[in-house]
Amino acid sequence: MKRAGKKNTNPPSVDLLALAECVEQFPTKTIVLLGDFVCDEFQYGEISRVSREAPVLILKHRETQLFPGGGANAANNLAALRARVLPVTVVGDDAAGEALIAHFRLAGIDISGMICVKDWPTPTKTRFLAGWAHTTAQQVLRVDWEPKSPLPESVHDKLREYLFKKLKRADALAVSDYGFGAASPELVRDATSKRKDSLPVTLDARYQLHRYAKAGITSATPNEAEMEALHGITIGQNLDELKRAGQATLAAMKLEGLLVTRGRHGMALFEGRNVTHIPVYGSDQAVDVTGAGDTVLAAYTLALACGASALEAAHIANIAGGLVVMKRGTATVPQEELLGAIRKEASGAAS
Repeated sequence: MKRAGKKNTNPPSVDLLALAECVEQFPTKTIVLLGDFVCDEFQYGEISRVSREAPVLILKHRETQLFPGGGANAANNLAALRARVLPVTVVGDDAAGEALIAHFRLAGIDISGMICVKDWPTPTKTRFLAGWAHTTAQQVLRVDWEPKSPLPESVHDKLREYLFKKLKRADALAVSDYGFGAASPELVRDATSKRKDSLPVTLDARYQLHRYAKAGITSATPNEAEMEALHGITIGQNLDELKRAGQATLAAMKLEGLLVTRGRHGMALFEGRNVTHIPVYGSDQAVDVTGAGDTVLAAYTLALACGASALEAAHIANIAGGLVVMKRGTATVPQEELLGAIRKEASGAAS
C-alpha cells in the first residue's frame, strides 16, 4: 500500500510475488508464542476544564478499551495473519487477566497454555487519551501496573510442561520477553534442546538480549533503542556504529539473522558479515508505534516458518510493520491486508 510522497524500493534479489506466496502459506503454520502477556488499557475522555486544585486537565470519561499487549499482541498478530497460535504464558487472577483470556477464547485460540496465577497482577499499561470535542484524542498520561514479586517456582514448572507439550506440534517458536518472568533463557534452552529437528526460534527481548546467547535462538528482532542500551552507545545516523553493534550481537549470540528495527529509518538485517538496509515501508510519519515490534516479530517468525530466507522474512515484516504504525492504538495486520500490500507493490514494480 504505497502512500503519497514516499517511494518504496526493494533489492533486486527479493521477488515480491514469492513474498506473496509465502504469506499465502501462513494459515498452514502452527506457532508457539512464549512470553509476557500484557493488557493495554486505553482510557478515553474529553477535556472539560483545568482543575483549580492543580494545573492539570480534568477529563470527562468517555470509554475504556482493552487490547492484548506485549506478547499477547504478538499472539494476536499471529492470529490475524491466520496462523494457528499456541500461547504459553501467565496472567493474573484479575480483571485484566480475565479480559485477555476472554479475548483469545472468543478468537478461537487455544488457551490451555495460559496459566492464571493468584495474587499476581497481570502487567497492565493504562494510557489516558484526551481531546476537545471533535478533535483527535492525544495521550496525556500512561500508568504501568507491574508485578512486584517474581513468579512462583511451581508456575515456572507448569510453563516448562506446557511449552514442551505445545512445541511437539510447532513449526516455529516465538519468544516475547518483556521482563515479567514468563520467558527465560533457561526455559527456552531446555525446550529447544528437546527438539531433534531444527526449529526457527525468534526472540524479541526488551532487556538483556545477550542473556539468550546459549538458548538456541536463531533470529532476534530488537529495536535500535534496545541495541543502544545493550551496547551503551548512541547510533542515530551513524551506520558504522550500527554495523559494529549488530555484528557483535550476531556473533555473541550465534544467530543466523539479526533484524534491527529503526523506526522511520526502516530496518537493518545482519547475516554473517553482511548487513542489508531496508527502507521504511509506506510513510515515515507514523500515526502510532504502539506494539509495532510485536507485529514485526509475528510476521518475521511466520515467514521463517514457511521457509523464507531471512531477507525475504525481513521484507515481509517491514511491510507488516509499515502498515500497523498507520493505525491508532495496539493494532494488528490481517493476512488479507498484508497480501494486498505486497501484491500492489508487485504490480507497481512490474508497470
